[in-house]
Amino acid sequence: MINHYQPHEAVILERIQEGPNLFTMRLKFTDPEIQDAYEFKPGQFNMLYLYGVGEIAISIVSDPEDSQIIDHTIRVVGRVTKGMTNLKTGDRIGLRGPYGRGWPMQESKNKDVVVVTGGLGCAPVVSVINYIEQRREEYGRLNIVQGVKHTADLIWKERYDKWRELPDTKVLLATDVGEALWPWHVGPVTSLFDQLEFNPDNVSVMMCGPEGMMRVVCSHMLDKSVSASQLFLSMERNMQCAIGHCGHCQYGDKFICKDGPVFSYDKIRKLFETKGF
Repeated sequence: MINHYQPHEAVILERIQEGPNLFTMRLKFTDPEIQDAYEFKPGQFNMLYLYGVGEIAISIVSDPEDSQIIDHTIRVVGRVTKGMTNLKTGDRIGLRGPYGRGWPMQESKNKDVVVVTGGLGCAPVVSVINYIEQRREEYGRLNIVQGVKHTADLIWKERYDKWRELPDTKVLLATDVGEALWPWHVGPVTSLFDQLEFNPDNVSVMMCGPEGMMRVVCSHMLDKSVSASQLFLSMERNMQCAIGHCGHCQYGDKFICKDGPVFSYDKIRKLFETKGF
């Protein structure tokens, strides 16, 4: 049994620089028994601890059936993540988890899936796409929509090219500010929605990114007769304890770390549509 209240030592198997301020760490517990006992679901997160500095909540992006690696894609935004940029293969960090409620992958089987993400915060839905890719026959049409502010913000271009080759899969990319040789759409990501292919009675819409964007996505999908219970949002707040004790991520009567980070829209609609929450 893993003690989820304390970090356990993990070794960095590989460090991949994804962009100027973005990198992936491939981890494995140093204790084989803990590694064998560790299980997670797409959309859950771990708390990564940098010794002497602090810890931070990071989404898991690897496939849950690959029991030998635990991947985290990390954007440099503060003290802890900045410190992690100095880590290299073979270094050790602390890891505790997994935590939170993940994406509804089992409930979404045999349904069309729409994945919408904005900005650089696409790591939480990468696990969704990777999961479907490995089980493509279990899901319906797959729509992947990614919006960025600037063309330089688009990371993983080769990954999007790979996803385009999947059966019954559409990949739509947009940038607010276009540059020379940008081959895709220039404008808000929501202007691509008319190109989506899905059955509104049999679809799961999964999204993450700026909350303003997610509000527009929810409004559009409701107008298309998609049920609020089939809209799923990955929420971001300041998660410090991951177990609902510290209160930093409290959202009304819920805690993002414990009751989320993935919520169905019908569960948080009232708060989500209230300014200030």
